[in-house]
Amino acid sequence: MSTPSQTVFLVSGSDPNEVCRAGQGKLTAKAMDAPRNASFAVLDMFDGSVGDLGAVLIECDGEFRLIRSETEVLQQTSERAGPFVQDMADGPVRHALQGLSDLRSLRPISTGTAQIEKVALIDKEGKTRVRYSTFRLRPKTGEGVSLITVEGLRGYEKSRARLCAGIEAGAKCNAPADLQSVLAPDFEPHSAKPAVPLARTDTAFFAACDLINGHIPVARATEPGVIEDLDTEYLHDYRVALRKIRSVLSLFKGVFSEDRTAELKQVFSDLMAPTGRLRDLDVYLLDKDVYFDMVPPALHPGLREMFRRFEAERASEHAQMAKRLKSRRYLSEMKKLEELFATPEQLEPGPVADVLAYDYARRLIWKRYRKVCKIAVGIHADTDDEEVHELRIHCKKLRYLMEFFAPFFPKRDIKGLIKALKRLQDNLGLFNDYSVQQDSLAAFLKTQNRVPRAKATEMAQSIGALIAVLHRRQGQERARVMASFASFDSPEVRDTFRTLFRQEGDKG
Repeated sequence: MSTPSQTVFLVSGSDPNEVCRAGQGKLTAKAMDAPRNASFAVLDMFDGSVGDLGAVLIECDGEFRLIRSETEVLQQTSERAGPFVQDMADGPVRHALQGLSDLRSLRPISTGTAQIEKVALIDKEGKTRVRYSTFRLRPKTGEGVSLITVEGLRGYEKSRARLCAGIEAGAKCNAPADLQSVLAPDFEPHSAKPAVPLARTDTAFFAACDLINGHIPVARATEPGVIEDLDTEYLHDYRVALRKIRSVLSLFKGVFSEDRTAELKQVFSDLMAPTGRLRDLDVYLLDKDVYFDMVPPALHPGLREMFRRFEAERASEHAQMAKRLKSRRYLSEMKKLEELFATPEQLEPGPVADVLAYDYARRLIWKRYRKVCKIAVGIHADTDDEEVHELRIHCKKLRYLMEFFAPFFPKRDIKGLIKALKRLQDNLGLFNDYSVQQDSLAAFLKTQNRVPRAKATEMAQSIGALIAVLHRRQGQERARVMASFASFDSPEVRDTFRTLFRQEGDKG
């Protein structure tokens, strides 16, 4: 770990030892060990989470180095059980990254070779006055850069200061936050929410085309990660992108011709369909420990058998999904869709195609908001599950509309409304998950016809107990839904919705 007497310089385009000579004065440089050569990789997550911290994570020579500032380079062994932060050995780098998603894997975004050297500057009496190490990185693409770490020794602060001043005067130094872009210039962090630049003067037709055109690349960018099975978030982001495209087609009624809308909805529905079971299995396996905590240890053998079967089924489902994404038919279909929405003149406009997008957005959001309120106000302890599910669907549609058209409205106001809506959605999502899982587990049990009787009995007992716990939690979540809507339906939220979206002649 770094100490207060340690200073880090990121030097571009120079031999680091030449740079250090400018500040060594009358001291003599002595190599502390022979220079070592090694390969290195810059690691980040698909969404650039490490870079967002203003940090750079480098794996080299059996160590992780996390560069966070001019005075801080954290180091620890690069031993790890897998590609996630939680798979790292315990140490300062893992602790510094523990706030990042535990669902996204770390992957190389740049590779190259490194030269590592340690040098001591000694005086005429042979005493070491200051030490420095050089970590020279040569990426396969991008500019070379050196990490020079100066370590001062107690009582020799002037020598340390002279060396640091010489480095600063004689080299082009980068800020740590710039290092990732220097070493990995081709890396573009993935965003599941593309910035689609809408203007109030756009028509509803072109706004819809732009939104769909913006989300197709989001889905396509995840395909390699799904195929390689790097982590489950690639498939999740793929599904969300397709779901948002389908929402545009469903919510923007009358923007495209009726026949074209029906055709496109079917196309994107067919793209989405093969992903459903794989995603369900991902969710089960991610929550494996949670399920085991729900039932007594005596019922764990049945759960172990169930999850063993889930893992086998998931391997099969993933193989089919990867094959599909690599198929000529799929690639041809996606290319046609990209070309279609990149040149929307090929699309047949509907009766409201020429309505201004801003007016259209306000009308759609206000109508959906009133629908949400109408359903939510009637939710009580005895409401049918279907009505709660309907509320969840309308909340999702409302949120999509607000996110799609966010550029039209004051950022602070729209973010506040989405935040309030998200709290309600979180409860509705859990309610839906508990409901779907009960049905799915019961259906799974019915399909296990060829299971030996003893194992079938074990699984039936375990799954029965699990369903009972899920049913109880679903009831508890229903009460939270009512409380969450009361919070969402505050006077402040109502007033903001009216101010932003209600137009003359609208009800409510």
